[in-house]
Amino acid sequence: MIIAPSVLSLDYSDTKKQLDELKKSKATWLHFDVMDGHFVNNLSFGPHVLKTMKKGLDLFYDVHIMVDNPMFFQKVFIDAGADGITFHLEACKDEEECFEVIKEIKNRGKKVGLSIKPNTSVDTLKPFIKELDLVLIMSVEPGFGGQSFIESSIDKIKDLKKLIVESGSNALIQVDGGINDVTGKLCKEAGADVLVAGSYIFNNDIVKAIESLC
Repeated sequence: MIIAPSVLSLDYSDTKKQLDELKKSKATWLHFDVMDGHFVNNLSFGPHVLKTMKKGLDLFYDVHIMVDNPMFFQKVFIDAGADGITFHLEACKDEEECFEVIKEIKNRGKKVGLSIKPNTSVDTLKPFIKELDLVLIMSVEPGFGGQSFIESSIDKIKDLKKLIVESGSNALIQVDGGINDVTGKLCKEAGADVLVAGSYIFNNDIVKAIESLC
């Protein structure tokens, strides 16, 4: 199981200590939630934060862009050092635009992921599934940390796993929202490969919290 701590929940008054704890943990990815205040009603990180953290941690930098213009923002964050970009299917006006963003990210040599909101069906992913390295199931409404896990997400993970197997895709299944030791186990049993957790990790003993998710 890949654990991707979300820096949305990092205590920025104690950044160095918390990042030092991450170095001691089993986390191999670091998750960045980028919000533009339009696609979701919140603002978060610019590329400078990513550039700064790249200096101190040897991790896979997993960037989730919750933005209205994924073509523009994928470039900004790849230039800043992202190893993978996940954008929202709902942010694209049609399939053609979605394929264009996927192609551009792959042409830059980065991993590409597609995310869907809780009310978006897994079936909408079918045209793209073979082109993806990752699919992100949002188990809360995107925009804010600390929300409760939506139980119906388990069925979506199972449906997505079936789609991946049947299509011959190699995409990983990532889950983000309300992840803790209990919900994380449920996601893992349903077929998840990557767990994103913020509050559960950074509001507790970081090393032990990550261990409990592995």
